[in-house]
Amino acid sequence: MKLFSTLFLLFSSCFLFAQTFNGQAVYQSKTNVDMEFGGPDMTEQMKKQIADMMKSALEKTYILNFNKEESTYKEEEKLAAPGAGGGGMMMMMGNFTAGNQYKNTKENVFLQEQEFFSKQFLITDTLPKLDWKLENESKQIGQYVVFKATAIKKLDNTDWQSVRRKNREKANEKEADETKKDTTETSILDEVEIPKEITITAWYTPQIPVSQGPGEYFGLPGLILEVQADRTSILCSKIILNPKEAEMIKKPTKGEKVTQEQYAKIVKEKTEEMQEMYGGGQRRGQGNHIRIGG
Repeated sequence: MKLFSTLFLLFSSCFLFAQTFNGQAVYQSKTNVDMEFGGPDMTEQMKKQIADMMKSALEKTYILNFNKEESTYKEEEKLAAPGAGGGGMMMMMGNFTAGNQYKNTKENVFLQEQEFFSKQFLITDTLPKLDWKLENESKQIGQYVVFKATAIKKLDNTDWQSVRRKNREKANEKEADETKKDTTETSILDEVEIPKEITITAWYTPQIPVSQGPGEYFGLPGLILEVQADRTSILCSKIILNPKEAEMIKKPTKGEKVTQEQYAKIVKEKTEEMQEMYGGGQRRGQGNHIRIGG
């Protein structure tokens, strides 16, 4: 009852917002990746350089512009650091970085620009709804009271932020079996997997009465200020309500239109193609390799 009483009071104070209410929120996104580097030719300095590049690539700033029904979510543009690169792994992970995104909660529309191996797609689908469970827990983020909600999210092969090394016990058994057969060819893609589902924890504030949030997250009785999704954390660092010069919310338009299911199929086929191309030329223990997950 305490939770619902508090929510009622917060909603009552929110009633004063104008019908033309809009705002902007800045989010810091960070993904932790546990990596193991190997190979006789890789020095400690090389390992550190790759780890630093991975950290930089997985720490991003996003801007959410929103009103009561619509929102756009895009990465803040910044200059690349000198010497940025990172080879094949960085290029592969870059292909899974989301482009400009649009959500309309009234019309149930989800749009996202996505470049994948130099081809531009426009994912056009309904909003990816989560079955949120409102928890009886609250805390303070800046000047806002936020409440906890949790949900289970099903993953597909496009969710590379949750990539991890395959089950170690099974991997060791497979490695031993391959050694006996003297067919020790492997690749990075052989050693990693994406879990079938993860738990999402979100913190939302009814003080900002919009059903919006960062990325694909929405559907709660207030703006989502914080998300913990497996290895990825997203935290709101700044909010501007009813700015004098509000940015127009425009639908993304670039790319070949595909549904989320169609896009996931394209990614799966390309990943299998890469596995065939690069999985056969490297023997275990030779050259440099990178393991992801833990």
